[in-house]
Amino acid sequence: MLNALELKVPPLAVVFLFGTLMWLISAYSVFTIALPWRSAFAIIAYTVGFAIVLAGVVTFRRAKTTVNPLTPEATTTMVISGIYRFTRNPMYLGFLFVLAGWAIYLSDVLAFALLPLFVWYMNRFQILPEERALGAKFSHAFTAYKGSARRWL
Repeated sequence: MLNALELKVPPLAVVFLFGTLMWLISAYSVFTIALPWRSAFAIIAYTVGFAIVLAGVVTFRRAKTTVNPLTPEATTTMVISGIYRFTRNPMYLGFLFVLAGWAIYLSDVLAFALLPLFVWYMNRFQILPEERALGAKFSHAFTAYKGSARRWL
């Protein structure tokens, strides 16, 4: 039953869902914390997140391969240059930074608690199915790449 969620929900929709949940939780939570300079730190996290996402998209576009995360089998080439030398999933890493910035802005412990759940969801329902498809398509090259670049950081 859980496999039915694999590659079904666009990652950007997952980000918006988690962001909305974080906001709803923080609106009714009693676990608000005082974070000095919260706006500045939130803007820094947003900026880093958007820059990482943009670097991933630009690298995919330059390689002329699909950026559609719901159809990894449509990938025409394995991208291992640019930001992909450091992380296999820069777009998801960027989304995590954006959500972390949102948690900082909301300044709520429970909002921060959703970040590991986001990572788990993305690993289970997006990244693992993508990696299976890439492994099937690029075999040894993908196995070697997995040994040279970490999944997140």
